[in-house]
Amino acid sequence: MNPPPTPVLELRGIHAGYGTLDVLHGVDLTVEPGQVYALLGPNGAGKTTTLGVASGQIVPRTGTLTIMGVDVTGIPADKLARTGLCLIPEGRGIFPNLTVTENLRMATFTGNSFASVQDRAYELFPRLGERRKQTAGTLSGGEQQMLAMARALATDPAVLLVDELSMGLAPIIVEELYGHVRRIAESGLSILIVEQFVHELLGIADVAAIMLHGRIVGTGTPNEIAETLQSAYLATTPNS
Repeated sequence: MNPPPTPVLELRGIHAGYGTLDVLHGVDLTVEPGQVYALLGPNGAGKTTTLGVASGQIVPRTGTLTIMGVDVTGIPADKLARTGLCLIPEGRGIFPNLTVTENLRMATFTGNSFASVQDRAYELFPRLGERRKQTAGTLSGGEQQMLAMARALATDPAVLLVDELSMGLAPIIVEELYGHVRRIAESGLSILIVEQFVHELLGIADVAAIMLHGRIVGTGTPNEIAETLQSAYLATTPNS
């Protein structure tokens, strides 16, 4: 009998926050190879802090972070990025004053050729090819997210962390973006993505979890989570 595969990303017993304030209270999370893990919850639940720990930007007070079975707790974010971990932050993280082409050129620091970076970007996102000479700040919100994803994928990451892909975008654009994420996931890339409730995300996830008040309160299949998500959100309302 073959042993189970080593998780690509694992958080165990994570307590973390800002200053003296803990935001996360014992978070356990495992992303398996080729898995799309959806972490869902309302604003203030601790989702972005979880990504901060997973990306090395926040050092946990207690608990461990492992990548491919190796304990990397406390290793700086830039070194973690070289291990194949890539974060698309809330707000997209592009260079608004540079053109699409110039933004993609910035992704060649990992050693990939500029030609291969462009080829992959324009194959995945043909609209970027049409906008290659346009400054990124003048792109639509959806196109800026496409550019952020194209830049991230140019680094050939082992795991992709995505924070609030849908923020500020119309539902039809969110649906299109998650279509792209589905195609990326089908290539075998492991993805941890956090959102408030987005139906399109449940449609592509292998595992989904609900986070409330810095704790994961439920994990299961997308169908299982969809059934309990509404009650979890209602529990956070002022009248509860």
